[in-house]
Amino acid sequence: MAKFSAIIKSLRIERGITQEQLAALLKVSRSTIGMYETGSREPDFETLEAIADIFNVDMDYLMGRSTVERKDPVAATPIPAGFQPLPKRDRIPRVGQIACGTPILAEENVEAYDEVPSDWHADFTLLCQGDSMEPKIKDGDVVAIHSQPMVENGEVAAVLIDGEATLKRVFLFDDHIELRAENPTFPTILRIGEDMNTITIEGKAVGLCRKL
Repeated sequence: MAKFSAIIKSLRIERGITQEQLAALLKVSRSTIGMYETGSREPDFETLEAIADIFNVDMDYLMGRSTVERKDPVAATPIPAGFQPLPKRDRIPRVGQIACGTPILAEENVEAYDEVPSDWHADFTLLCQGDSMEPKIKDGDVVAIHSQPMVENGEVAAVLIDGEATLKRVFLFDDHIELRAENPTFPTILRIGEDMNTITIEGKAVGLCRKL
């Protein structure tokens, strides 16, 4: 049987409720919900009853003593004013340092996984390092990429330059390509003629996740 920590996390995600929303419903801190989900802390009986009511499940199911939730639907789960359920999400690979000559999504290039909204249609993520794309994209942002070999001029894209993945605003012309940083203190990367072949467009930036 599953443990309480795994069950509450699974229920929360299935119902589209964030840790912050559940904390508000239970009148506890978000970190307390985090501890419930990691198993480092367990709620008292009164709180367990409140959790069972929120998710409309029996206590035995919540505590892992039964595999039967409850017949009643959960559509009426209360959400505090000002909150919305999380959208459907996809788990996609985060690409780290690129192994020379290997596809960007090769196993050796994947260093972690991130969950992003499904309607972004993202295929992988990149961790932005440095401030070349500020203020639009900041150091530490996780940027979601939709794989595609071309982008419109002026769009932000993930590109490979000499085996290294980077984010830049792309401008493609008949005889040269320009990769421009958002931060004006960084020089434009320019490739002319045959040197354009040293740059590969891997995809378009479709969203980002940022720590508060």
